[in-house]
Amino acid sequence: MPLPVTPSQTVGPFYGYALPIPDGAHLVPPGTPGAITVHGRVFDGAGAPIPDALLEIWQPAPDATRTGLPGSMRRDPVTGGYLGRNGVDFTGFGRVTTDADGHYAWRTLPPGGVPYLSVIVFARGLLHHLHTRVYLPGAADDALLASLEPARRATLLAVPEREGVYGFDIRLQGNDEHEETVFLVFD
Repeated sequence: MPLPVTPSQTVGPFYGYALPIPDGAHLVPPGTPGAITVHGRVFDGAGAPIPDALLEIWQPAPDATRTGLPGSMRRDPVTGGYLGRNGVDFTGFGRVTTDADGHYAWRTLPPGGVPYLSVIVFARGLLHHLHTRVYLPGAADDALLASLEPARRATLLAVPEREGVYGFDIRLQGNDEHEETVFLVFD
C-alpha cells in the first residue's frame, strides 16, 4: 500500500547564510557589452510589496547554449567561503532577494534561442514555488504568449524603460487594479 500524500511545507524563512548568494543578481560584470537590466517589484494580492521574496533566474547564454557552468557558486577550497563569480563563464543562473520595498534587479545578457528569462518565485505563504517568464521585446511569435488573452499576456511582458533596461513586476494574486502574473505548471 503506497504512503499517503502529505502537505508541502511553506517556503522560508530564508536564512542569510544559505540561499541568497553574493552578486547573485549580477550574471555579468558591470560594463559588459550588450548587458541588460531587468528590475521590478513583487506584490501580494492586496497590492503590498513583498519584502522577503527570493527570485531565481534561469536562461540560456546569448549563443543559445545551456552549459550550466558552475561559475556563480564557486567556493574557496581552503575556507569554504564564497569566491564570487569568476567573471568569465556565463552560467545563466542568478538568485536575488527583494528589498524592503519588494524591489529586485538582475544584470544579465539577452537569452539566445528563446525570447524570455525563466523565473522561479519563492515567498512566505507559498506551499510551492512559482514558475513564470519575463518576455523581452520581440517575443510576438511565442506559442505561450499567443495562447493567452491580451490582459493575461501583458503580465509576462517586460516593459522597455530605456536602452537595455526593462521593468517587470510580479503579482502573486490579482486585485481590482492588476491581473495576477501568469504562472506555469510543470508536470
